[in-house]
Amino acid sequence: MACDYGGVMDQMHAVAMNTIGGPEVLVPTDFPLPVPAIGEALVKVSAAGVNPIDAKTRAGRGAAGLIREYPAILGVDFCGTIVRPAFDTHPFQPGDAVYGMVSVPRLSGSYAEYLTVPVVAIARAPRTVTEAQAAAVPCAALTAWGCIVTVGQVERGQRVLVHAAAGGVGHFTVQLAKRAGAHVVATASERNVDWLRELGADEVIDYRTTRFEEETGDLDLVVDLVGNVHDDTGTRSLRAMRPGGLLINVPTGSWPEFRADAAAAGMRATDIKALSDTASLTAIAELIDAGELVVHVDREFPLDEAADAHRLLEEGHTRGKIVLRVAD
Repeated sequence: MACDYGGVMDQMHAVAMNTIGGPEVLVPTDFPLPVPAIGEALVKVSAAGVNPIDAKTRAGRGAAGLIREYPAILGVDFCGTIVRPAFDTHPFQPGDAVYGMVSVPRLSGSYAEYLTVPVVAIARAPRTVTEAQAAAVPCAALTAWGCIVTVGQVERGQRVLVHAAAGGVGHFTVQLAKRAGAHVVATASERNVDWLRELGADEVIDYRTTRFEEETGDLDLVVDLVGNVHDDTGTRSLRAMRPGGLLINVPTGSWPEFRADAAAAGMRATDIKALSDTASLTAIAELIDAGELVVHVDREFPLDEAADAHRLLEEGHTRGKIVLRVAD
């Protein structure tokens, strides 16, 4: 039976998790079309980004405690087109290409043909990249924006260290820090050294062969995308910072004691979460369209192969982002 959204049917295809578990719990499923509330738009999804928070939630961590019922649709990043605007004369009209983040699991996610999203959490998609590239941007770039612009307030001449610099958040953080005029130090595997230098890193340290704290120091800011889940990366970072420097710990649960450890070492520390808003997304899109921010997609998967996308993500060697193609 058809609904009144310009001929859109009242059912949609999605990939959902039926329970907590490994990637195999992500299965193709049909769902009723979501109904937008006041202040929300209905969006036809073209592509969806795959983020670590998706895998953590699927495995029972992350936002899993907020899931009220199963099956549940994951996916916070998306690029798509407006089907139904928030109201008749809203600036985002049917057919407009938009991108942004949806609050999962408060709302159904982007591993689906359609989603509803507050219009304050979206912006016009960048024009110079593909839909898959646009879908790779919001969560990672907004996190990097928070680290460098909003919270870090990086200034010219400061020294910034970015851990896991070749990943989704990392490759945006390197570029934004360099754009702010910082001296950028990055940790990554050997295969990503040259690529990160192309993105603007002044120093790239192969974490597999070199103790980064022995090669760099006097850091004003550390963007910690690892924590202490591997080789005490977090606490070792404190040894390379100047007194009073700022450490931003990003991955949830990666270093529960980071605030106390930083304070004991004479440093400041905070966590951070990506906040989706039209102004920040618009600024990021403008940088992309001006050629000042590069988006890298490591691999694209069809929507129904979301489980394979999660398996690749959890191997931990992704360069940039992984994306699901939702619509051709």
